[in-house]
Amino acid sequence: MKVKLPVRKSILARQTYEAPAEGRWGKVRLDFNENTTGCSPAAVAALRRLGAKKIAMYPEYEAPTKALALYFRVQPDELLLTNGGDDALRVFFDTFVEPNSHILICEPTFPMYRYYAEIVGARIDVLRYSKEMEFPLPAVLKALRRRPRVFFLANPNNPTGTLVPKSDIEKILRAATHTAVVLDEAYADFSGLTGVPWIRRYPNLFVARTFSKAAGLAGLRLGAVLARKDSLALIRRAMPPFPVNAAALAASVAAIQERRAIELYIRETIRLRRWFAQQLERRGVRVFPTACNFLLADFGSRGRALFRLLARKGILVRERGKDLGPGFARITIGTQSELKSLLRILDGIG
Repeated sequence: MKVKLPVRKSILARQTYEAPAEGRWGKVRLDFNENTTGCSPAAVAALRRLGAKKIAMYPEYEAPTKALALYFRVQPDELLLTNGGDDALRVFFDTFVEPNSHILICEPTFPMYRYYAEIVGARIDVLRYSKEMEFPLPAVLKALRRRPRVFFLANPNNPTGTLVPKSDIEKILRAATHTAVVLDEAYADFSGLTGVPWIRRYPNLFVARTFSKAAGLAGLRLGAVLARKDSLALIRRAMPPFPVNAAALAASVAAIQERRAIELYIRETIRLRRWFAQQLERRGVRVFPTACNFLLADFGSRGRALFRLLARKGILVRERGKDLGPGFARITIGTQSELKSLLRILDGIG
């Protein structure tokens, strides 16, 4: 039997997305910007309390949404929960982006913006960070005159660590008269800057958040979109009725109720970020300023040998040779012990 399936052209034209690594359990995971210490005990206890009947029910969202809205300091109708941070980005394509319409991004950045754009057959207008990893504000303001459907800005940015200041973000919001501006704040817990307080002032502002980083819930997949009530109502039209599972809801509420664990992790990560950058610089490694729980480093000619050796030793980093050049790597700020393991190997190859 011969069958020809009617696949969309945009799907056939793109490569399948492959996860960067498998078999990571038991290794030193400095590659995916996870919380390497794990989630809080309260979150684990909440998962244990999920009984068979609760798991057999479709999840209920009212109480968790109220609790999480309080955490973000917004009203419940200004918060939409999603199946992870990636899903929090997908909804903008479902809502605003049509085939052959334009989106705007600044690369290098989180690859999921391009991923979803290719799937829907959108046109991707690309600006570039400088060699010093500086944000191209003048070019962005000029590009917004062409009225792209959505401008995606990771702030702080992955993989550069760049933080766009409040004054520049407000210039962007004022210029984006026909564009949805999505601030992807996956790493905002580590920068101290968030656009959430501005959502009522700017109807074109949408803030995407995740519980995968500081809260340590990457395995449960919980994200959020925050925006003005009437703007968020447009996004809700594109959402399924049960996007988030009961385990993610229970664990996230428990995690924010024990938020001191999250705060301590953030504080320690910022301390180690500064310490690790200094250690690398003393060893002749170029380190770029970062406001995230990772840093971008250029190891130069030592890079390839170092990355191969680290992999053999079970230490995972995110090599960025394909898009930034040989020797570049993004390294998660893990525990001090994990970072010292990497430094010892670096010292060994000179």
